[in-house]
Amino acid sequence: MLATQDVWPSSSAHLANDERRERLREKAHVIDMMILSFSCEAAEFAATDAWEEDGSASAIDWLRFNCHLTSVAAADRIAVGESLQRMPQSVEAAFNGEIGFAHLKGMARTADAIGDRFDEAVLLKKARENSPGKFYFICQHYRHAADRKGYEAEQTELVEKRKLTISTCEDGAVLVSGVLDPVGGAAFRAALEPLARKSGAHDDRSLERRRADALVELSSGGGSQAQIQVTSSIETLLGLAGAAGADMEFSLPVSSTTVERLACDSSIARILLDSESTVIDVGRSKRVVSEPARRALIARDGHCRWPGCDRPASWSAAHHVVHWIHGGTTDLDNLILLCHRHHRMVHEGNWQIIRGDDGRMLTIPPTVTFGPPSRGPD
Repeated sequence: MLATQDVWPSSSAHLANDERRERLREKAHVIDMMILSFSCEAAEFAATDAWEEDGSASAIDWLRFNCHLTSVAAADRIAVGESLQRMPQSVEAAFNGEIGFAHLKGMARTADAIGDRFDEAVLLKKARENSPGKFYFICQHYRHAADRKGYEAEQTELVEKRKLTISTCEDGAVLVSGVLDPVGGAAFRAALEPLARKSGAHDDRSLERRRADALVELSSGGGSQAQIQVTSSIETLLGLAGAAGADMEFSLPVSSTTVERLACDSSIARILLDSESTVIDVGRSKRVVSEPARRALIARDGHCRWPGCDRPASWSAAHHVVHWIHGGTTDLDNLILLCHRHHRMVHEGNWQIIRGDDGRMLTIPPTVTFGPPSRGPD
């Protein structure tokens, strides 16, 4: 058991700056090693019935109450402990002070997500070269490259978990609480943040107050149309195997099908990068669907063309029946209006929408595979 004097050391006022920096590095390394040791025991603990015997709902629940951890921290400790055998080189690098526990956490979560496609050597090189925060994003790109469909499924699940709670207090104040998926959250922040900036030196509102004011202004029709910056390689846009995800402002990397949907009806600016990510050419921004074509499309369709949907044109996007990245034209015959929900169903949800001979739109649900077919007699 630690004593108070062990936590509060004697004054370090006499130390030189080099000594201060070294002491902090050493203590951080000791802490990481203690957490790593804790993780090993936490994983062993989770594999027993000790937590259940104590009346807890799960090992994570027991750690949360008895070890003063959040649920996320407790889950991370167990995940790292369970994955140590799969990343021995990374554990050695942590012991040598080359990486920290935060790197191991990202490594373990990636190993859990992609299974046999996990390549420790590739990620360890990146972990040594990057901060834990940057490494977390690298792991997301790695997961997309290794298992695009799995990554897309997780993002789709986050969309299904969207929720917004609005309640009114006795004094008329409105309480708002909600959860958005990464893409929806990025769109929300991209629309809100410009309106939430300080209006000058005299603006002493807190950030929370400015965001609340911006939300009211946005809801009242103020501000301009939100613009989200997405950086994608050609390989990602084409959905090629092994391509990394696309970077989006205010969000984690997004999948190639999400990029395809966003690129269906947007302003495109060409930015070419060399192998060292240096900008070598910037092209002019241009709309994939021109304003005249948009006006003609609105006049023809009037609202979302999904059968049974009457969302107005102002809430709909111009969808390419055959996407332009796959050779489809931007002619009126290849465009239809789809609201946000149905546009997403076509791209990320794998629904198909086709135009029949009589001009009506027909929808085809995604194919459901129940398992490999049984083998017949030889």
